[in-house]
Amino acid sequence: MNNNETLKQRQAYPLELKVEMSKRRIEEWYKRYHGKVYVAFSGGKDSTVLLHLVRSVYPDVEAVFADTGLEYPEIRQFVKTIDNVTWVKPKMKFSEVIKKHGYPVISKEQARYLQDCQNPTGKNDTLIKKRLTGINGKGIKSHFGILSKKWRYLIDAPFKISGACCDKIKKEPVLTYEKEMKKNVFLGVMAEDSRLRLSSYLKNGCNMISKKQNQSRPMMFWNESDVWEYIRTNNIPYSKIYDMGESRTGCMFCMFGVHMEKSDMFNKNRFQRMKVSHPKLWNYCINKLNLKQVLNTIGVNYQ
Repeated sequence: MNNNETLKQRQAYPLELKVEMSKRRIEEWYKRYHGKVYVAFSGGKDSTVLLHLVRSVYPDVEAVFADTGLEYPEIRQFVKTIDNVTWVKPKMKFSEVIKKHGYPVISKEQARYLQDCQNPTGKNDTLIKKRLTGINGKGIKSHFGILSKKWRYLIDAPFKISGACCDKIKKEPVLTYEKEMKKNVFLGVMAEDSRLRLSSYLKNGCNMISKKQNQSRPMMFWNESDVWEYIRTNNIPYSKIYDMGESRTGCMFCMFGVHMEKSDMFNKNRFQRMKVSHPKLWNYCINKLNLKQVLNTIGVNYQ
């Protein structure tokens, strides 16, 4: 059984013990599915460490990279240096996703709640009530699934908001590959990444069997410091984007969490850094994709 106290104990283990525990999870998953497994490889530091861990036990395991078109050029360059990587592409471009569904802003949860409230159909009144009051169709109130009061003004924003971007651009092509190849995934995620991942770990542990997707997350009890220690200890190559000042390497145009990044004379947020490091891409997303309107509305400086 997993609980917060058990997780804290495991997070405090030395790296050597964490590595051995992760390898046991990897072996369990590999044997359960008779080698029909793959590593979801983003080119970021976490999935780079995961791939090294998996291949230290099973060298021939395939990696799958979702070529969304939104990665830093340095990430794409790094992925090309790794052997046995299958590239998969989404059916929709980012520009098509934001036009049809909406912009990814605030967080995946809040964006989904905003999308519900922006699209009343007459049939989703109960859901919208849940988003605004916490009261579900049975009259029971819960603090889960509520749209934050701080962001409710965005319901009337002059643009669509949605949490669908990641699903359409990143998850769907990988899941299509998974279904066609009948393989099960290794994911390089950690409980400390988000509240959702923490909740998933406490409920399911590292190796999760689910109706939606079976997942092995053998690094769930690791910390970011463990990832860098593993990289240094094993002298593992990684994308140079980290040496350029980036700490996250998700989609370049994603606005999830940008409102929480410091922006002052000493600190720059992701879009301000992009203007310096990748000016052409900055101009495209700010002006061509109109991210400036969204960032202005949520009070984020991008200059």
